[in-house]
Amino acid sequence: MSRYRRVIGSTFFFTVVAYRRREILCDERIRCALNQAIRLVASQRPFAIDAWVLLPDHMHVIWTLPEGDHDFSTRWSEIKRFVSTNCGGAFHRPVMQTEAAVARRESTIWQRRFWEHRIRDEHDLEIHMDYVHFNPVRHGYVTRADQWPFSTFHRYVSQGMYPVDWGGNARVSGYDLE
Repeated sequence: MSRYRRVIGSTFFFTVVAYRRREILCDERIRCALNQAIRLVASQRPFAIDAWVLLPDHMHVIWTLPEGDHDFSTRWSEIKRFVSTNCGGAFHRPVMQTEAAVARRESTIWQRRFWEHRIRDEHDLEIHMDYVHFNPVRHGYVTRADQWPFSTFHRYVSQGMYPVDWGGNARVSGYDLE
């Protein structure tokens, strides 16, 4: 798996979570809005998607930004805002909001913040790539990574970087990033 060629200094791993871990992120409306948001934001503020897995209540993502660009916060803000604006009517739950969330005009789709980690080297990238792609198995949604539809795992299988049967029931490696 060491065939990744990335600018490691501008590569980041993210965990983005649904508001109160609501299991809404795999809903078709949110998936479509998320896809549109990513395309729109990437056209204005470029980034490469190295890995992505979308689970019902959170997602894990690895991006590489242009060299010297570390402004992932603006990108995430714009993506989350687009999804909230386009899906807010269907998923907004005012009874779930605190007074502070109402004052900040926050939606009930996303948690306010996200977790990020700068990828340090090729080994760190490999560990995080495996973590992203194994996550649906880890959470019990499927028994093999290839069974989860909302993942870049399939892209890497078609490129020959993972065997199709990778990530079965056995734990892939001894890491725990969450």
